[in-house]
Amino acid sequence: MFVFVTWIWSVLLIGLTLAIHAIGIVIISIMEFRIRARLNTRGLGLRQVIPLIIGVIEAVGLLLALLHGIEAAIWAGTYVWLGAFHSPGNAILYSIDAMTTRGDSGLSLQPHWQIMGALEAADGMLLFGISTAYIFAVMHAYWGVLSELLLTGRQPR
Repeated sequence: MFVFVTWIWSVLLIGLTLAIHAIGIVIISIMEFRIRARLNTRGLGLRQVIPLIIGVIEAVGLLLALLHGIEAAIWAGTYVWLGAFHSPGNAILYSIDAMTTRGDSGLSLQPHWQIMGALEAADGMLLFGISTAYIFAVMHAYWGVLSELLLTGRQPR
């Protein structure tokens, strides 16, 4: 019975963190699209565009890292609330370690909670995969602007 409960908690947490990640990416996309739209209308040169693109990719990466931290904190808070960890510090360390599939924190869950740790790792793989795909999509979107500037000296319209 307890294994069923940990599965339910894990599936709920996976759904919640995926929803948070999707909302975060939509918000980041709206901001990034506005920047790209302005970039395409300004007629900037290569010296102005390169730092702007670097800044956008850096900002996207930092915002995604913030999302991952929030999602790990949700798992950690659940571990503390359920009594799997008594220390919030240990819970967040374990959660980040599980989500990144690093597995070297030295912390472990009691046997009846271990399925949650494994499913958190699966959640982390999904979330990091989504983040990786999104960063690639952002870089790909700017590649056209950059390659056009390099080839013709002009931005595409």
